[in-house]
Amino acid sequence: MASIALVVLLGGGGAAYWTLAKGAPPEGDAAKEAETPPPAAIEMEPFVVNLADSVASSFLRVNLSLVVEDEAQAKRFDESPVTKMKVRSALIELLALQSANTLVTPAGKAALKKAIAEAAGKAVSEVHITDVLFSEFVVQF
Repeated sequence: MASIALVVLLGGGGAAYWTLAKGAPPEGDAAKEAETPPPAAIEMEPFVVNLADSVASSFLRVNLSLVVEDEAQAKRFDESPVTKMKVRSALIELLALQSANTLVTPAGKAALKKAIAEAAGKAVSEVHITDVLFSEFVVQF
């Protein structure tokens, strides 16, 4: 009876050790995570633009956030009204060139995200845009 209890105890201890040892990240990975600051998001005011459709009058309403590398970049962006205006102007020009039929497709939205990140990056070089997130996306035909 004692030997069965010993086997069960050792088996349970071994299983616990295996689970805990496998689940813990290596020391180097934990240090890297601690050094890399998390990304930050810059929420833009909503955009409403007429689209470049020649057949009918259509418009786009979009709320978006620009994802940057860290809080320091987001703070630099937020503290500069000129930077905000440059980016907003570049994005309005870009959005107004789009067509409704393209924007309603998944590929069209993905291409627009890429184009927004590039346009914002060109408008202001001190902030590195890593992603674009839509919180509202409405195309009116």
